[in-house]
Amino acid sequence: MAVKKIRIIGDPVLREKSKEVKEIDKRIIELVEDMVDTITKSEIIAAGLAAPQIGVSKRVIIVNFSEKIKAFINPEIEILDNEQIIDEEGCLSIGSYRYNVGRAKKIKVEAMDIEGNENVFEAEGLLSRIFQHEVDHLNGILFIDHLDKETKRELLSKIGK
Repeated sequence: MAVKKIRIIGDPVLREKSKEVKEIDKRIIELVEDMVDTITKSEIIAAGLAAPQIGVSKRVIIVNFSEKIKAFINPEIEILDNEQIIDEEGCLSIGSYRYNVGRAKKIKVEAMDIEGNENVFEAEGLLSRIFQHEVDHLNGILFIDHLDKETKRELLSKIGK
């Protein structure tokens, strides 16, 4: 469909709690197509994208994992393992900055696919991290909100926010 502009930190849509998708209609299908076009044509390689990152406050994410991009609508996650794995994260909405962030090792994901089918599965490791990062976006949370205050303050001063 179309490549959309990535919203960057400071844009209010990134801090909104996204609205639930009530019906998978033509607009939602087009939104997913726009998200796929945007992530595949991005100069920065991204593992996922949330609808707010292109200015749409809807509970839709796409995950680019194992060379296959899949949409998840109204995703909900449940932490299954309290063990935190610390690893580097970045975000299209933050730019080229990358920082270590702790995320739950294992989660359960419940979401609809683009055809409206319910999907329930467990995710570990990198896939778990991707889902946690993207669902955070749907709740108005950026990965930098998981950083300690000093590191976050330094980053915000670097990017002029």
